[in-house]
Amino acid sequence: MHGFREIADALSAQIMSGELKPGERLPPQRDFAYRRGIAASTAARVYSELARRGLVTGETGRGTFVRLPTSRQAPALTEPATAPIDLELNFPIVDEQAAMTGHAVAALLQGSAMEDVSRPIGATGTPAARAIVADHLRRGAWRADPEAIVFAGNGRQAIAATLSALAPPGSRFGVEVLTYPVFKGLAARLGITLVPIACDTRGMLPDAILRAHAAAPLSGLYVQPSLQNPVGTTMDAARRREIAAVLATTRLVAIEDGIYGFLTDEEPLAHYAPAHAVLVDSLSKRIAPGTTAGFIAAPLHMRGQIISSVRSGCWAPSGFPLALGLQMMSDGSAHRIAELKREDAMSRNALARRHLGNLRIDGDPRAYHVWATLPDHWRADTFAMFAARRGIAVVPGSAFAVSPGHAPNAVRLALASPPLAVLADSLDVLNALAASSPDQIE
Repeated sequence: MHGFREIADALSAQIMSGELKPGERLPPQRDFAYRRGIAASTAARVYSELARRGLVTGETGRGTFVRLPTSRQAPALTEPATAPIDLELNFPIVDEQAAMTGHAVAALLQGSAMEDVSRPIGATGTPAARAIVADHLRRGAWRADPEAIVFAGNGRQAIAATLSALAPPGSRFGVEVLTYPVFKGLAARLGITLVPIACDTRGMLPDAILRAHAAAPLSGLYVQPSLQNPVGTTMDAARRREIAAVLATTRLVAIEDGIYGFLTDEEPLAHYAPAHAVLVDSLSKRIAPGTTAGFIAAPLHMRGQIISSVRSGCWAPSGFPLALGLQMMSDGSAHRIAELKREDAMSRNALARRHLGNLRIDGDPRAYHVWATLPDHWRADTFAMFAARRGIAVVPGSAFAVSPGHAPNAVRLALASPPLAVLADSLDVLNALAASSPDQIE
């Protein structure tokens, strides 16, 4: 009798050769086991191994489908995107910001700040820098304690440093069922197991957190309360209070990713759970990826361990990007850019909803991305493949799924990068593609 790896190898060869085609549905595991004369548990291990290799994707209640082999496709979320039209990554740039950035650079060159740029920059920055960031991150009644602000090179480094400080290797960390792929990669490198927490249209479910923590203790949570990536949901104030109550009861700490918070007015989770939430943010979306610094607004009692994590991980900020960011926050240009991007995001989101009548569009209309559920005759990975053949990069749901093989039949469309006219044409192409079927195209 063949072992599960030998069976998985044979199926892998069929997928790589094209004998099993992208989008083709594999038989249910029970039927597969019966046909092969193997135990149901062996069949489950075969399907899990294929999912681990990235050759199949499972959709809850729908089955397991063949993916395009990784060797024949560009990986999702490649920077920069490999297709000419990038609906994969969000790099919002508005027309006015180039001039604003130029003025800020000129101001830096004329002042004494350039002397500071050449010196080493620590994780704590300066009192003046911390006060500037605390004011800039302010939302509603919430303002971070300047003394608790910690600096990192960018938002990803801020997340990595915070996760490293909170969760030892081998621990469990709760996340939304669909989450930021970079966080999945960070957790894997740090030896942390991610536990998917069920969500609804208002975000992570408090009862689901309690159940997961009761099953086996969690070290913390990673959550995006505002314009969640990829689904685009935003927690209302009531849900944020409920999550804060769970954090207080369990004494868990949440890493709150506020990267898209500048597009909203809601006060962050940190407002409701000041002792149990660490807000991480950066300037990569607020201004631009090349003009960024990472910020960590932590409870004061956690500041020391996060500073140690930034230092040990070599995640401290660089002098010039931080100085430029502080200049733009001080002179008001960063705030003005954020206002323009709010208008731009809503305009692009509305455009997507008008042009994508053949897909179900979900998410907050203020977001720079939409979550598009496909018609039944499409699989997300296959749709992404055919979109790429038309020069359009999109991201299938499997890139965000925490549990391998349990991705929704949907794609995330990032709307920020193309010019508006190009975006509209691209959305029309995707809408027409959704109305067709893979068999018709082949």
